[in-house]
Amino acid sequence: MPDLEIPPLDLERGVRMSWSEYQADFAEVDARVRGHDSWKLERAQHFEESTSSRQALKDGDWERALSLLDEGRGKLAQYAEEDRRKGSFFHRVRIVEEPLTPYLQWELHSLRISVEYGERVRVVPGALVRQWEAAEPLPEVVVLGGLALYRVNYTPEGVPAGGVRLDDPELVAAWEAFIATLYERGEDLADYFDRAVAPLPPPALPGGRDHQPA
Repeated sequence: MPDLEIPPLDLERGVRMSWSEYQADFAEVDARVRGHDSWKLERAQHFEESTSSRQALKDGDWERALSLLDEGRGKLAQYAEEDRRKGSFFHRVRIVEEPLTPYLQWELHSLRISVEYGERVRVVPGALVRQWEAAEPLPEVVVLGGLALYRVNYTPEGVPAGGVRLDDPELVAAWEAFIATLYERGEDLADYFDRAVAPLPPPALPGGRDHQPA
């Protein structure tokens, strides 16, 4: 994408938050969003999450992991109704490297269900973003309803480690436009899932736990 430039991201201009502070701040800002979509750029191929389905994956029980994802449909329906009421919809750009990590294979199953309830998700291959990654991988970024930008931080192992909030309107708009352009050039999650995820066998989980390949 030679015609697309990555915006700057000066974290020194932002407010640093612990993970609990980030979650509380995100919820407060999200409650104020009206009539403006939100955007997320998701780059890392492995995260640690504390959900029952994620734990089932770590325990090596793939069928239970998928079953527990299905049990979350009621909550997703509630989120979808709230989005419709607010006139704001969540768009996610998921950067994908192949072969998929066990985590990402699981997450794409989760996102497939989210798409059924209105979340907009598109997949972009890692090769298309490496032009911006000479120094470091693209950051994990959420632009929430045009009101705030969050750089979400994780440890090298994928454990949540807080975030940085930036409110500069020009910066927020620039990153929203950047993520939206990536989204426009991505592949719909449903199409990618049917082609590249659905045919896969359960992920290999040595020792009963998933891992991130070196």
